[in-house]
Amino acid sequence: MTSSENILDQIVQTKRGEVAQRKVATPLEQLKEIIATLGRPRNFFQAVSKDPAPKPMNLIAEVKKASPSAGVIREDFDPVKIAQAYAAAGADALSVLTDEKYFQGRLDFIHAIRDAVKLPVLRKDFIIDPYQVYESRAAGADAILLIAECLEASELFDLQILATELNLTCLIEVHDASNLMRVLDRVIGFPHRSYSLLGINNRDLRTFKTDLGTTLRAADMIEDRSVLVSESGINTRQDIQRLAAAGVRAVLIGETLMRSDDISAKIRDLFVMP
Repeated sequence: MTSSENILDQIVQTKRGEVAQRKVATPLEQLKEIIATLGRPRNFFQAVSKDPAPKPMNLIAEVKKASPSAGVIREDFDPVKIAQAYAAAGADALSVLTDEKYFQGRLDFIHAIRDAVKLPVLRKDFIIDPYQVYESRAAGADAILLIAECLEASELFDLQILATELNLTCLIEVHDASNLMRVLDRVIGFPHRSYSLLGINNRDLRTFKTDLGTTLRAADMIEDRSVLVSESGINTRQDIQRLAAAGVRAVLIGETLMRSDDISAKIRDLFVMP
């Protein structure tokens, strides 16, 4: 792999093979039977888009052991204990990495975490097939991530509709202005007002460098900033304050919290909480 674009391409290619195997191991009808026994998902959209006061903004705290760019981020990785620490520290929602090969995640982390905390949970993975939407719902997820760079417009459209039918919130993630323009008319209020959030990832997919300016520039193009989530490269109290001043309603923070010896103290420091 010579570039991060190749990394993304390789991850998606790996995911296609994984999905094919999962369809055989657990047929779609079996997933639908599981879903029929479950209660309604928790309201991820409301948790993330609500008025965050007295905090400067809402926090989606991420449970992540590793990444392709950083390697292993946290050696003493206990997803349930981490989720409990996030909840106790005032997080509003959780993001849980479920990709196994590249992020050392597992799909069954979602149920384990949901049983231990009351916060809504986002399944963070590379979702490219309708099967994975059903799989996410059956696994207990309340929301899914859809990465615009991985999907054609028609695929994104279809996955959003299916997710809404299953009462899942979608966090539609974009990394640059061209993809923002491609999804903007669909994300805001599609297919219903309270089901889609817009995530601006500050990480450049070509260099893996992060720049908060990516979110700040995007915010100028978005009328309803209550659906706006800033992701990646958020490390300091000053970063939070800059984003809040631009009207961003929520942040998704993973690595900064995962590397902290005291998660609760780190959240208090970032959000100026007592």
